[in-house]
Formats: sequence, structure tokens, C-alpha cells
Amino acid sequence: MKYDSKTCKLLSARALTKDVFDFVLEAPELAALANPGQFAQIRLPGHTLRRPISVCGIDKQAGTLRFVFQIRGEGTAELAQFQPGSQIEILAPLGNGFPVDPTRRTLLVGGGIGVPPLLGVAAQLGEKAIAVLGFRNKDAVILEEDFPKVGAKTFIATDDGSYGHHGLVTDLCQDQEFDCVMACGPAPMLKAVQALAEERGVPCYISLEERMACGIGACLGCAVALKGEDGAQYFGHVCKDGPVFESHRVAW
Repeated sequence: MKYDSKTCKLLSARALTKDVFDFVLEAPELAALANPGQFAQIRLPGHTLRRPISVCGIDKQAGTLRFVFQIRGEGTAELAQFQPGSQIEILAPLGNGFPVDPTRRTLLVGGGIGVPPLLGVAAQLGEKAIAVLGFRNKDAVILEEDFPKVGAKTFIATDDGSYGHHGLVTDLCQDQEFDCVMACGPAPMLKAVQALAEERGVPCYISLEERMACGIGACLGCAVALKGEDGAQYFGHVCKDGPVFESHRVAW
């Protein structure tokens, strides 16, 4: 895993919803190394621990990284106040991303703030991507236009039916044909997606979210129970071994 620490210029910053923000950073060296599904650790003044945020978009030609994040506490609330021109120190790219295969028709299933990491996958797959995105309600919908822009067939579901399909993302997955599944979102959704993939007999990769400290596997802040090839359970690191795992390896 190759990563580096750089101080990067914030090129653009905008609010997508009342608590979700979209940042683009000038980071040519890091963009050259990054792959969809990886993340960055962002340092904030006055805070000991960095904030882990998934990479949403990678433009290697322009030398930029895009991050879409939700305010979850004091640190991300402060980050949301940064304005274009600000300098932000980031450690990236970290972790193992999604194994994108442009020959496979891939179902991308995202829930809430788990949607942004899948956009980079869709950008590489183009018309081979089917994106099924779930949100609480209409006001929480993000990146709806971004997925079709890169060629992905896109469906939206909301819990309350205020926009798109009224129900679960897995409802919309049933009628789709695919060779592989990649997902990011809340654990109940990931378990349901794993069951669907097993039913279809296709590989499934899921991105897990855990609280992190170091971000490079040196501590146990993001320990997760995993299963080895022999079925024995052990603990791994979401930051170093993941955040993307083959779903059958996760000991739910």
C-alpha cells in the first residue's frame, strides 16, 4: 500500500444537503496513486486524530481528488467550514479499494453516505455499471446526476417514498442482471446485498465503515471480525485490510 502525506489546496467546496459537503482538492501526486474505494485521513487544526473520509472521485489528468462527507461530529463540522483556497493536510490514498473489472457488469449498491465511494467505480465501469442508491428521504438524495453522467444506469430508493422507489434498495436489485456486486452503506443493507449475491452466485465486495485512529493498521481502533479460508475467525483492520472486503470474509 503506497500512500503519502500532502498539504493540498481546496479548489471547490459546496453543500449538497444541509449536512453533506462536496470538496475537490488539488492533489496530483495522491490522485496518481488513488483507486476507487480507498480513503484519506484528513488532519484538522487542534485535533489529535485525523478524520477518515472516502475518496469519491479521482481525476488523474487534472490531478484532483473529490471528497463527499457528512457532518458526524465536531471535526467534520469544522471541516465543512473550510473555503476554497484553504490548505488541507491529508494522508492518502489508504486501504484497499474495489477490484474494478471493466469486463463485468457490476451492480453498485449504496446507502446514504455510503454512496460517494461508489462513484469512482462507476466512472471506471461506464455503461457496465448499474447503480442502485438508497436514502432516507428526498432531501437526503446526493449524487443522483453524477452516476448517469459517467454512463451508469441509475435507480433511487427512499425509505419514506418521497422520491424514487418506496422501499429498500434490494427491491430494485431483483430485476437487474449482473456479474458482480459492490456495495457500501449500513450493515443491514450490506448483509441483504451479500445474500442477493450468494443467491445469484456472483462475487460481492463490501466497504465497511468503522471508527478509526491511525488509519494505517498500527493500532486496533478499527478492528473487525473476519473469517479465514478455513472458517476460523480472526480480527483484521478496516483501514489496512479493507475498507473493501470480499463479503464472505466478514464475520457478521
